[in-house]
Amino acid sequence: MKPSGLVTVAQLADYQEIIDVRTPAEYAEDHIPGAINCPVLSDEERVRVGTLYKQVSPFEAKKVGAALIAINIARHLQERFHDRPKEWHPLIYCWRGGQRSGAMQIIFRQIGWRADKLEGGYKAYRGQVLETLETLPQRYTYQVLCGPTGSAKTRVLQAIGRQGGQILDLETLAAHKGSVLGPLPGEAQPAQKGFDTLMWQSLQALDPSRPVYVEAESRTIGRLRLPAALVDAMRASACVQIDASLDARVDYLLRDYAYFPADPDWLRTRLACLKDLVGGETLALWNGFIDHQAWTELVRDLLARHYDPHYQRSQNRNYAGFQQPRSLETDDLSDAGIERLAAAILAG
Repeated sequence: MKPSGLVTVAQLADYQEIIDVRTPAEYAEDHIPGAINCPVLSDEERVRVGTLYKQVSPFEAKKVGAALIAINIARHLQERFHDRPKEWHPLIYCWRGGQRSGAMQIIFRQIGWRADKLEGGYKAYRGQVLETLETLPQRYTYQVLCGPTGSAKTRVLQAIGRQGGQILDLETLAAHKGSVLGPLPGEAQPAQKGFDTLMWQSLQALDPSRPVYVEAESRTIGRLRLPAALVDAMRASACVQIDASLDARVDYLLRDYAYFPADPDWLRTRLACLKDLVGGETLALWNGFIDHQAWTELVRDLLARHYDPHYQRSQNRNYAGFQQPRSLETDDLSDAGIERLAAAILAG
């Protein structure tokens, strides 16, 4: 029988308020969905206590740590929790369900709140996320949107969602468009742990009795890895091919990457990553297009020399359903054209 006040990951849904007492850096990397961060040690304080533990003694570290934890818990009581009623029933967790969460639980229970602590802490939650991602993706039937770069796959996917379809929007979760030019200006990708949690949440919200529309992806989006079980399930699924004309794709990309002209140095840096694949002469040609702000010519040449050949090789090799996809032709990737494509895909 578990000690009073100790609960498991399976009971998370029983709590309306979950308190993460880890440092702000730990919380930013990943946390239990909905948890609020009330650190009992700051990032700097945790380093200080850890250094004392290793260089002086565990006893000295615990003295300093206890004082800091008491100060921080007192501040949280005054600033965050002073208005909580007597029947308040929070769940508290730290890294492993040890001293940091235990200290706050003891004080809260002395006050009279029925505060519980997560057994195993964030580490137990993280283990459950990874275990679930090994099996949950296989529960669903996927319709994989394929099409060369510029086919507006992400926008079509989002339109499917607006029109009532069930979607898994991996590139939005990853904050990346999935290519060498994929990083979003001013927006960093989440940490891998945080991305795993976002996928875990999204997959759990899906209905296995309905198809899930998803965009074809490689095993990574930017620097983030997709779960192997999800990649395998997608690659074995039926494909829907968007056959957009070259002119429509170029026009769409010029709109979708409208921020290129604002930071040509960033664009040069990203394209330089392709030098080993396309050679110095091609890279010089692309840089010339940038110098002359010849954005249409740049996009057309990028598609012809790099993206389209790469797409054909990748899809033929990786997606079983690409051999006989359902195809939809279009020369209109305007907002209205995208909505029409989504409707046609949903209509089957």
